[in-house]
Amino acid sequence: MRKVQIAPSILSADFSNLESEVRSIEKAGADMLHIDVMDGHFVNNITFGPSLISSIRDKTELPFDVHLMIDPVVKYINDFADAGADVITVHLEIKDDLFEAIELIHSLGKKTGIAINPETAINEILPFIDIIDQIIVMSVHPGFAGQSFIKESIDRVQALKAIIGSRNIMLEVDGGVSPSCSQDCIDAGCDILVAGSSIFSANDYKVIIKEIIGS
Repeated sequence: MRKVQIAPSILSADFSNLESEVRSIEKAGADMLHIDVMDGHFVNNITFGPSLISSIRDKTELPFDVHLMIDPVVKYINDFADAGADVITVHLEIKDDLFEAIELIHSLGKKTGIAINPETAINEILPFIDIIDQIIVMSVHPGFAGQSFIKESIDRVQALKAIIGSRNIMLEVDGGVSPSCSQDCIDAGCDILVAGSSIFSANDYKVIIKEIIGS
């Protein structure tokens, strides 16, 4: 049986007790930590920057899956790499040079991802398909936690899985993921599930993670 990974999004964690949250989520079975960076420009919300990532880097052994919802992005990539990111994902919709961003991320020894918004045609990813390590299918409109899962995302996951084919690219679903839709995402071919509110609002992180990944 194919193992699906779970990436809890710290956007929904208790920031007054973040170190404890990070340690608890690792102990509960998380495969990586998803870190949503927003700039108040590319999306209508502001979260945090490299300094927060640095502050928790030594609190966990989990890989850091850093999702940059920012534009411009190229001039900040070094900072996030230095802060401890293992995977750096930028958005297909940015105005910055996406090829330049991807090349820079790889030159820093990090894995590179592209995120695609719900309204963006999936074939727009084709020029980059052979130079990336990960695709994030946004199953909500980016910018805020706690949104409902967009059901049409399942078809987009299936279509992108077909495009990926035998390439070594991880397919991630981000937004509104909960036990009510996670199995559909898995069946469609996703490799990584990002979940924020559904995990951090639960009483038992280990139990809800098992419910989401179906194990």
